[in-house]
Amino acid sequence: MTAKLELSSNQKTLKDRIIVALDTSSLDMVKKLVGELEGYVSLYKVGFELFTAHGWDAVDLVRKKGADIFLDLKYHDIPNTVSKAAEVICEKDVQMFNLHTLGGLEMMKKTREAVDRRSAIRKRKPIILGVTILTSHSEKDLARDFGMNKTLDQSVLDLAGLAKKAGLDGVVSSPQEVEMLRKEFGKDFIIVTPGIRPPGSPKDDQKRTFTPQEAFECGASYIVIGRPITSVSNPRQAMEKILESL
Repeated sequence: MTAKLELSSNQKTLKDRIIVALDTSSLDMVKKLVGELEGYVSLYKVGFELFTAHGWDAVDLVRKKGADIFLDLKYHDIPNTVSKAAEVICEKDVQMFNLHTLGGLEMMKKTREAVDRRSAIRKRKPIILGVTILTSHSEKDLARDFGMNKTLDQSVLDLAGLAKKAGLDGVVSSPQEVEMLRKEFGKDFIIVTPGIRPPGSPKDDQKRTFTPQEAFECGASYIVIGRPITSVSNPRQAMEKILESL
């Protein structure tokens, strides 16, 4: 058994800004990972695969272990449907959730209003994030598949601006756009950054990746790391190495 890593005050602060992605359909695997990473991770991402398999049971399991939730379901539907879903999310008391900025201004505004209204009687208000361009898409993909003739950077800026106009708290965006977004929208705009790969890790299906240190230096509020921690034989050791690199 390896000795527990003694964290510096800076590492402790950064630790709370690392979101570990529970991209699995196995509740047993979730129990194992959350148990092994206890004390090292305070925020987990629950996405489509896990939520489809186990719904709120997966969220409740993580919460009972003392950690919090980023609900990554990327809501994209008519305004009434998404805003009603947001009210349910408020009742579940997760830390943050997201929706697609391509759902439009009205959808995002209605969701903001629903969360504000429902959170007035709750203990806390969840952070609402807008998804701009998925990290699996390149500029070539946008032009070829979606007919978007703007540069990738401009598309991200425009969608982030729409999210801010709607009153969202921030966005989910590639690490390559973080510095640009931070400069444009200021220090209080929350930027959650997937596509993070520690040095030496494979990129898998991500096309726009940074290391954890690079992402934080560019101004990311939170970073999301999945497979480099969850798919290795010793997740705690992998997390320790990431913290040591910071």
